Amino acid sequence: MTGFVGTTTRPSPLQDDEVKKILKKIGQEPPKVKVSFTKGERVKVVDGPFTDFIGVVDDINPEKGKVRVLVSFLAGKLPLNWTFSRSNELSEV
Repeated sequence: MTGFVGTTTRPSPLQDDEVKKILKKIGQEPPKVKVSFTKGERVKVVDGPFTDFIGVVDDINPEKGKVRVLVSFLAGKLPLNWTFSRSNELSEV
């Protein structure tokens, strides 16, 4: 590759619908990721700045491949967002 088409020197990411169209044209489905957590389940953060914090799975978004966990922090609930590929940072309590 020698460069990018357009007016910038940085590539712009494809939108989700563009990726789906391309995969459909070549006859492939987007990869399905299995998550072992369910909404409302208590989990423990095992990596990163919130290691050993206990939280509750608040939302699982399979279309975007993300999971949100609420942890108690400074007298409030702090939402932590992970992609499914980083969900190994959580463990069941």
